[in-house]
Order: sequence, then structure tokens, then C-alpha cells
Amino acid sequence: MTQVELAFAEIEKLPPTEQNEFAEWILEELHSEERWAKLFAESGDVLSSLADEALLEHKTKKTKRLDPETL
Repeated sequence: MTQVELAFAEIEKLPPTEQNEFAEWILEELHSEERWAKLFAESGDVLSSLADEALLEHKTKKTKRLDPETL
């Protein structure tokens, strides 16, 4: 039995209202992950630009070392 089959077997033990709540939650999570993956995939140019900007600031000594003790 796979993990998915085990999970569904446990879910089937719940009352119908709780099964529906769980189904709504898991579907929302799946769609949220899809949205994040899509947004991240589409953000390559922005992230690249920000990385270039950060590297330039570092090279021109406009950055300072982060001290975790002062956070």
C-alpha cells in the first residue's frame, strides 16, 4: 500500500464534513504550490536583476558584514 493509499484510508475514517474540509484544504495547498512555482519560474529576470544589483553594491563597498548577534 502506498503512502497516498494509507492517507486516503485514514481520511475515509473521518466524518463526511471533516473529509470535505480536508479535501478543500489539500486542494487549496496544491493550487497554492502551483501558483508559487509559476510565479517563481516567471521571476527569473527580476531575481537576476536584483542579484546583479547586490553584487555591484558589494563590489563597490556599499554593503556591510551581517552580524547575526545584532539581529
